[in-house]
Amino acid sequence: MAKQDYYATLGVARNASADDLKRAYRKLAMQFHPDRNPGDKQAEARFKDVSEAYDILKDDQKRGAYDRFGHAAFEQGGGGGPGMGGFDFSAGGDLGDIFAQMFGTDRRGGQRTRTGADLRQGVEISLAEAFSGTKVNLRVPTRVKCESCEGSGTQDKGRTADTCPTCHGAGKVRAQQGFFLIERTCPTCGGQGRVIRNPCRVCQGAGTVQRERSLSVAIPAGVEDGTRIRLNGEGEAGGQGAQNGDLYVHVSVRPHEFFQREQANILMRVPLRMTQAALGDDIEVPVVDGSRARVKIPPGTQTGEQFRLRGKGFSVLRSAARGDMFIQVAVETPQNLSPKQRELLEAFEAEASKGSKGSPDHEGFFAKVAAFFEGGRG
Repeated sequence: MAKQDYYATLGVARNASADDLKRAYRKLAMQFHPDRNPGDKQAEARFKDVSEAYDILKDDQKRGAYDRFGHAAFEQGGGGGPGMGGFDFSAGGDLGDIFAQMFGTDRRGGQRTRTGADLRQGVEISLAEAFSGTKVNLRVPTRVKCESCEGSGTQDKGRTADTCPTCHGAGKVRAQQGFFLIERTCPTCGGQGRVIRNPCRVCQGAGTVQRERSLSVAIPAGVEDGTRIRLNGEGEAGGQGAQNGDLYVHVSVRPHEFFQREQANILMRVPLRMTQAALGDDIEVPVVDGSRARVKIPPGTQTGEQFRLRGKGFSVLRSAARGDMFIQVAVETPQNLSPKQRELLEAFEAEASKGSKGSPDHEGFFAKVAAFFEGGRG
């Protein structure tokens, strides 16, 4: 079966630059790498094709020979034409950079120590707790260091794992497959680079066991809804002496019946009786810190007007400062009037209709309406 054109394999034009080739190769290598597609023979074959194509085209000499003679330039001897020699794509700097990020290997092919998994835990607190700060107790299902073997994974006290005899600590093995030198995760140690001769009977050599931990978490004053708090090293324990993961605590703040938070400020809606708004009044309102504040409502206050209480708002995160509190009034129309109330309001309306200037918006609006009807719709 004829080989596919190298340029077509990488999906680039024949005049593609070195950067174009590298970008195309990285994308395809990440997609088809065997470690990302275990057991997928098609992906493995595609990865080989991509690697072969890039190894030829990234080298100016090889690319020139390929452009001139095609695949025939590399068919003699199975390892390339005169002066070309075989190649080892697994040792290239590009693959080292890519796969170190993908699979936790260092640039020399050795296996990095794998940290424990990060954990996520949600907590819900009240607005008052968010204002003043609080401590919450969490019960976190996690993996902790095995006490029996002290995290070593071995039953033999004081002994660490042995260097893997198959990969000699690299975590990978190489095998020649025709034109290629293929690098795979070591089947003996599973990529760890070490093997345990006498595994711990409690953790079966993992070095960690499943437990539920109790943890006290400090929530700082001024925290906002949706804040994420990171606790370094409080995640799952890493196996066989590796570092612990982190714990991320996601904070949710319950809505309050009175207060609505807007960053460091607080908005509070206060309903007023019609008479309070018309005559004026002094009202008492709660403050988020648990205290009380008095607000003077001037005569003639309208719905939507706001009154500002400086320094009565929310605490600012990592600061002694506080925002402001805004009181927004809503004037209520009375309902279910008693006969006496109706009588008084009717007398009030009769007096108001004689030309009182107490409702300027009302009078101005209906004056414009009258002019509209008299002058036509224009």
